[in-house]
Amino acid sequence: MIKIIGLGPGAKEALTIGALETLNNSPKIYLRTEKHPTVEYLKNKNIKFESYDNKYEEGESFEQVYKAIADDLIKRCEEFKNIVYAVPGHPLVAERSVNILLDLCEKKHIETEIIPAVSFIDALMESLKIDPIEGVKIIDAFDIKNQILDKRVGTIITQVYDKFIASEVKLGLMDYYKDDCEIYFVRAAGVKGLESIRKIPLYELDRQEDIDYLTSIYILRDLDSTKDFRDLLDIMEKLRDSDGCPWDKEQTHESLKRYLIEESYEVLEAIDEKDDDKLSEELGDVLLQVVFHAQIGREDGFFNINDVIEKVCTKMITRHPHVFGNINVDTSDQVLVNWDKIKKKEQGLQSYTDELKHVAKNLPALMRAEKVQKKAAKVGFDWDKIEDALDKVLEEYYEVKDVYKSKEMAKIVEEIGDLIFASVNVARFLDIDPEFALNYTIEKFIKRFAYIEEIAKSKGVDMTNMTLEQMDMLWEEAKNK
Repeated sequence: MIKIIGLGPGAKEALTIGALETLNNSPKIYLRTEKHPTVEYLKNKNIKFESYDNKYEEGESFEQVYKAIADDLIKRCEEFKNIVYAVPGHPLVAERSVNILLDLCEKKHIETEIIPAVSFIDALMESLKIDPIEGVKIIDAFDIKNQILDKRVGTIITQVYDKFIASEVKLGLMDYYKDDCEIYFVRAAGVKGLESIRKIPLYELDRQEDIDYLTSIYILRDLDSTKDFRDLLDIMEKLRDSDGCPWDKEQTHESLKRYLIEESYEVLEAIDEKDDDKLSEELGDVLLQVVFHAQIGREDGFFNINDVIEKVCTKMITRHPHVFGNINVDTSDQVLVNWDKIKKKEQGLQSYTDELKHVAKNLPALMRAEKVQKKAAKVGFDWDKIEDALDKVLEEYYEVKDVYKSKEMAKIVEEIGDLIFASVNVARFLDIDPEFALNYTIEKFIKRFAYIEEIAKSKGVDMTNMTLEQMDMLWEEAKNK
């Protein structure tokens, strides 16, 4: 049997009678570490033990160290039949080596007994006078990057062993909390003569001189802290509530369509302007539209934000088998080929025509034309060289000339569409985004038009009173500039 004992947070008074009796009556005692205040008391009581501190020098990670300790304890148990393994705090609170050992014992059918103790959590709660009923989240400092932080509960970060780990914790917390958020720095909670508890701003965490293996930090529950995703959901729910905003309550999926498009274009504008602050704001506006639709879906009973997140997570995992599966790829082109195959299977597209039809009809026409052309080109339906595409533009141009004076408006619309479609083909061959190219020309047109108006105003002339020839001459000046 392996008896697993907790040595408490560090004060000898926190040792239980059961733990002391077991320690006094066991010839084979193994400590995870001697670096614990209670160990000095054990030495004074002439309790003999061995420690695994040497394992920390041999392992490349704490997981390897704890696995090595557990493996060795199994061997000792097989050799001596009954042994004791003692760890700081409570055996089942933030003690990874015990978790690994219990799993091994279960597999090997070795009997275990947990002898509990006061945990450092108990000591910390007592020292800070905190009632855990309000909610407490306990995080291992080494796992900070994998944790979801929540201002709605108090948060304890354990095992802040040194300044390097403290720096990692600080950076992880700053992704969620404000840099000057007040936190409690707690060292040796519950140990008289060693305990130190003080409030510090988060940004000073790794500047504390007394950081060691007895250090933890505590962050108070603070609903007024930085806004997070749940706040956004709550705000949208309130806006749509009976006492909410009249305009927001009236909106439907259909009425919001234009706003999603408008906000998306404002994101593109911020990207073009290379304005990070504006980009952050505009992305927030797009996110608001997603949350708005999710709230309407929730009210209608068809879907909610969790369904939206579930679907996109599943899609990303499925469409990246080279990351989440066992597919090997070397280039971005291979990634796109796999993506198209998976997407076609997911959407049940049975033919190449189905793929063309699946391109969203609400896309801007130039963008939709380019996507359709690219899909057709993948099966070989494409010009051999750019000269052929240019000749097609010329052909369509003459067809427009043949019909533009007629009264057949449907035919004129058709031929104009053909001319634009052919022009998109040329842009595609040159690897130019037709939307970008046209917008570039629009901006150029506006600048030259502004030049004409500026010159006209400088001469005291209104543009409406100028001849086309006069404006054209200024246009050429603008081109030369």
